[in-house]
Order: sequence, then structure tokens, then C-alpha cells
Amino acid sequence: MKTPNRDLLVLMKDEGLDKDAMENELAQLNELLVYFETMDNFCAAHEVFDLNKYKIIRKAEKIQQIINLPELRSFVFICNKN
Repeated sequence: MKTPNRDLLVLMKDEGLDKDAMENELAQLNELLVYFETMDNFCAAHEVFDLNKYKIIRKAEKIQQIINLPELRSFVFICNKN
């Protein structure tokens, strides 16, 4: 799987790492993010508040449908469960 191109800000206390070690750390971090950033994990961590219908949507299929819309309707919010 091709890893996505992303900007990461990584703050480290250890200044003793050379450039190769830093690249290795970033590659491992990127692999972890690709593994965890899936639609299933996103749907498990979020819910949709539809204030037009006074509903909270928690089903993964419905959340995916709402996320794939080009634009959210008014008063429909995607919220993290944390």
C-alpha cells in the first residue's frame, strides 16, 4: 500500500538522533498511522449529530454515507466520541 504524503510535526527531546535515525522514526510513525487511519476506525471513534431529525447516528454505514457527501446539510455535525 502506498503511504500518503503528509506533513508531520514531531517533537523529540533526544537531540542525539542523526538524520537516518530520525527518518527511520518517521517511517515507523507513518506506517502506524496508515494502519490506524481506516474508515472502520474513524467510524468507531465518531458519531453524527443530526439536529434536523433529532438523531444521533452511530452505525458505521450511515456515518460513511454522510462523510462521503460533498457537503454536510445544515445542523449535521460529525463529533469525536472523546
